[in-house]
Amino acid sequence: MILFTNEGNPIGLQLLVLAKYLKRPIFLQQITLTDAKFKDLILLPTVELDNGLRLFSTAAIYKYLLMYEGYPRNEWLEWGATLLTPALEHYMATGHRADSRAGPVLNALVKKLDDTLSVSPFIAGDKLTSADLFIWSLLAPDGTLKGAQNVEHLHSWYNKIKALPEVQEALKELPISSLSFNALQQGNRYGGLAHVQLRRGISQDTDKVLADSAPTVADTVSDEEINAAREAFIYTEPKELVEPRTVLPKPGERNVLITSALPYVNNVPHLGNIIGCVLSADIFARYSRAAGYNTLLICGTDEYGTATENKALAENMTPREICDKYFELHNSIYRWFGIGFDYFGRTTTPEQTEIVQEAFKDVYDAGYILTESVEQLLCQKCDRFLADRFVEGTCPHPGCGYEDARGDQCDKCGKLVNATELVRPRCKVCNTAPVLRSSDQLFLDLPKAEPKLREWVDRAEQGWTHNARVITRAWLREGLKPRCITRDLKWGIPVPHKNFEQKVFYVWFDAPFGYVSITKRYTKDYLQWWQPAPGTDVELFQFMAKDNVPFHSVVWPSVLLAINKGNTLVSHIMATEYLNYEDGKFSKSRGIGVFGNDAQETGIPADVWRFYLASARPEGQDSSFSWTDLAARNNSELLNNLGNFVNRALSFCERNFDSKLPQMDLNHNDYLLLALINRELRGYINSLEKAKMRDGIRHLLSISRHGNGYIQYQQPWALLKGSDDQKSRAGTIIGLSINIVCLLANLLFPFMPTTARAVFAQLNAKQTPLDANKPFATLLLRPGHKIGTPSPLFDKLDVSFIEGLKARFGGSQADKEAVASAGAAAAASAAQTFAANHLKVFKHFC
Repeated sequence: MILFTNEGNPIGLQLLVLAKYLKRPIFLQQITLTDAKFKDLILLPTVELDNGLRLFSTAAIYKYLLMYEGYPRNEWLEWGATLLTPALEHYMATGHRADSRAGPVLNALVKKLDDTLSVSPFIAGDKLTSADLFIWSLLAPDGTLKGAQNVEHLHSWYNKIKALPEVQEALKELPISSLSFNALQQGNRYGGLAHVQLRRGISQDTDKVLADSAPTVADTVSDEEINAAREAFIYTEPKELVEPRTVLPKPGERNVLITSALPYVNNVPHLGNIIGCVLSADIFARYSRAAGYNTLLICGTDEYGTATENKALAENMTPREICDKYFELHNSIYRWFGIGFDYFGRTTTPEQTEIVQEAFKDVYDAGYILTESVEQLLCQKCDRFLADRFVEGTCPHPGCGYEDARGDQCDKCGKLVNATELVRPRCKVCNTAPVLRSSDQLFLDLPKAEPKLREWVDRAEQGWTHNARVITRAWLREGLKPRCITRDLKWGIPVPHKNFEQKVFYVWFDAPFGYVSITKRYTKDYLQWWQPAPGTDVELFQFMAKDNVPFHSVVWPSVLLAINKGNTLVSHIMATEYLNYEDGKFSKSRGIGVFGNDAQETGIPADVWRFYLASARPEGQDSSFSWTDLAARNNSELLNNLGNFVNRALSFCERNFDSKLPQMDLNHNDYLLLALINRELRGYINSLEKAKMRDGIRHLLSISRHGNGYIQYQQPWALLKGSDDQKSRAGTIIGLSINIVCLLANLLFPFMPTTARAVFAQLNAKQTPLDANKPFATLLLRPGHKIGTPSPLFDKLDVSFIEGLKARFGGSQADKEAVASAGAAAAASAAQTFAANHLKVFKHFC
């Protein structure tokens, strides 16, 4: 018998321990589902019997092992599977699978175990049984039950089971230190956690969740919470959300200026780019507007620099033609994703040139500019100095040796590289070896700006994400060095300084001022945002991936502090980690991953993409895009949870109450439900205020999960068949449920605006403001309100459909373009034309 499992899987440890206890010969093989040799496996752990039959249902494996030896399956096994397993899984999980409500439930379950073990040495009585091994294996990922108090009997039992020879033998193969409930996610080829029934034990039915065995989540709701829910659930004429034609900051109000790191114009944005910057900024901006803040969201394409020249060479176009082409492409992709910028601009504008050159003069006049001679690589064949991205070679970092490292970074090891450090460098254009030559360049005197910068960072960093603080402190800890701000290029903003007129500004001196110039294109009163008058506070939120942090937390603030004109400085740096693609990395330069145009071609609605990317947003650590996870979340979280609740509440009202909200007479259970919803609403607002999208979605889905459980437990369909009082009770249930639907539509709007509008249409209602200071559910729709026509919100994503997409979009962007291109002869002809014109186009830049 072979046990296939992945590293850290606690269910794998369960089965290994049980097999050893039952004296069944078993061979452990640790694998991953991505291993091509095991592509027929869909779940881990899986047991392969001696006759070749494979069992992947944990229940089936237990039945096979236990019944074969004559061991009865006792009720404690059911208790562990249906209550303890999901409570532990959600308590220990991170990100979107974590659940704050799991703590009280887990405490109650642990208390029940301790009470049981206080009267018997083992869980099921005087003798050791499989239940002891089963439950011990569940507790093993928590080490020695850290944090559990007043459970001495449980601790004693835990150590006793751990000392068993069978357990010690198993732990040599699957050590406790590697165990994690998150390993269950990596053990399922089709997403989700099929090993456990999710949220049994922290479910919607709060009154029956643990039956008579332990206290429930409902028991943790205080009288104060219930009274607050009762007092808040009244109708107040809502303010209509009205967006002014031009948004400007106002004294005495909260003014929120939101930027997204300007995407380079040299390629199609992939999903990692989209959630790391523009989509995150849009979600936060939609929340900020809903909360009633004066909110401006601006962005645009970053169009100067080496990357643009490179792309122009590759496509046999001029830099201006490349910028025009890809600006429209970016703009159309973001519109499809429903990203609602107040203005989406670009950096190749007269306003940008004017602002950057003026800023340089201010910095120079303030004494923060140095002139130094720099060793650069000169291509003698092309007769020009080579900027970093025009050089390739072997990575100089120990242990790497990647032969196609760029002059600024190695894509294999991810480390920064100086072009002059590359081993065997070569010109990207003509492939010849460049030589070292000196060139005078202008430098920003960061050491001179460092004292002011440190003082500012000490005040500002409290509003930054953890990784932004860590990255910034690392730069400051090493001590700042002068930074070159000019380049020997043609495509860029000319340097207005004697003897430097033939040079241009380095893109990272130029690009951040794009936020300012784009705002100027939006309104002539742009300085109200960027140099606000006394008494007007502006909070600047900047969204980016972590690799852009130093330029926004060190370099650009140093420039603005040197200028000293009261410029708005960033108060909130919202930096993500990286979103990976399946088992590898997205790479815009290498064309690996799902790109914005791919998402459009799948037929999956933009709102589903928005929801999934926000759910998988790499906030605290890197996360991965997965086709199967996309389908699992769509089917379970959107279709079966959110969509099911909305449709069943509205359809019931349409069928049984002539589409009109019935009278409502709320009782204690209803206010208990509202108190639980208010907890989630408070969590939602706290999360969105900090731009924590994943937690915001988790709280939103918890509200609809409460709603589903409420309807299921109250059973209004049965009450309608009873007395007048019971029929009235059914009306209260549906009226309250529809008000919860209306609340959900408001909370859903930042994430899924098109879907939220569809819900509002079905409700025959409008979006209403959120009150961040009073996070309570209120009466949004009064009795007698006539709803619209209900209809399903989401479609199921079948496995076959997802597998088709996986195969269709499995290659790189270049592969897909090659398949879609004309025949081989046409491709060869195009390649010959490109080669003939390559040097001519390159000379155009010079």
